[in-house]
Amino acid sequence: MSEEDATALEYDWRFWARPNQLAPPGDWKYWLIKAGRGFGKTRSGAEWVREQVRQVPIVNLIGATVDDARDIMIEGESGILAICPKWERPEYVAQKRLLRWPNGAKSLIFTADEPERLRGKQHQRLWADELAAWRYPEAWDQAILGLRLKPDPKAVITTTPRPTPIIRELMADPECVVTAGSSYENRRNLDPSWFRKIIRKYEGTRMGRQEIYAEVLSDFPGALWQREMIHQGELREEDRDRIVVAIDPAVTSNEESDETGIMVCAKGVDGRYYVLDDLTCRLSPHGWAKRAVNAYHRYGADRIVAETNNGGDMVLETIKHIDPEVSLKKVTATRGKRVRAEPIAALYEQGKVSHALAFPELEDQMCSFVPDDVIGPDDRVDALVWALTELSGTVEHRWEAF
Repeated sequence: MSEEDATALEYDWRFWARPNQLAPPGDWKYWLIKAGRGFGKTRSGAEWVREQVRQVPIVNLIGATVDDARDIMIEGESGILAICPKWERPEYVAQKRLLRWPNGAKSLIFTADEPERLRGKQHQRLWADELAAWRYPEAWDQAILGLRLKPDPKAVITTTPRPTPIIRELMADPECVVTAGSSYENRRNLDPSWFRKIIRKYEGTRMGRQEIYAEVLSDFPGALWQREMIHQGELREEDRDRIVVAIDPAVTSNEESDETGIMVCAKGVDGRYYVLDDLTCRLSPHGWAKRAVNAYHRYGADRIVAETNNGGDMVLETIKHIDPEVSLKKVTATRGKRVRAEPIAALYEQGKVSHALAFPELEDQMCSFVPDDVIGPDDRVDALVWALTELSGTVEHRWEAF
């Protein structure tokens, strides 16, 4: 085999790909690749784009965020620039969010956190990555409204699934072909220690079923929240009556620590409650305190509410060190999680709470939150409960101003 033939074979995706990484035959509009971590979703999407630009001149991309579009879809190890041979590799014009292909085709680059940029844009082919994690469902509406250019407009969606309305609708759409796959299918290309140390940890768990085997899970039996109780709704700035930032601090901040839950919630002049932001993070005490104080000022909050069961007065002193002028209340849980969470779940059941955005990680925690048998992280839920308890006036804890 000549060197030229060897190079051509190296970049021959149809030779190297597993069958379920190749576009299915037949007449379809959407190809949903719902697969576990490490399956090769990104490579499948990038190679599909590479194939499509040989056929049509407009093949656009949508990432979950600006960073994801750049770092995963374009510049990542399995992204477009890495998988294309030099004679097919596009020019990446970052400032214009554009890929210029050698044959004259173009790929516009969009992000789901800027749905307005998608308004009015047209697509012949479209690659949408991690759709289940998009914070603005409106971005998908705008994307499919623009998927209208002849010939035969199509979209590929690559995602680790969550039971969001968009994913459920796609799976039920007769024009959608679904490819499912697990992390194990790409085992030969991944570090063996990842399977021994990480993947094995989640075997047999709900998270493992979702993140490894790509199951779209139904609601967890006994959970205080069900998916149907969570609705989206906007609250205009001028209609915000009261805003709080609530913190559920982690004890430590290393890679294996729990996250520090930080939620921004508001009560509207309509008497309803709104979740405005989820700023949960894994940072040092100084880091999460600064993040919370920044949110306090950015949203014009009335108070920061901080749980002090873990960390005691250190939690308060850290926040005050960042800004001694913030209005701060410490709360101490004296009753069980169920007692504290049930009144807040009741507000959701009564339709009195809306989420300003899609908050996938928070909503996953809520819908797997069984207080008497907590099986996963609950930092976001704890912060949510503290925030809405403060706004609604429910008294299930001891508190004092600081």
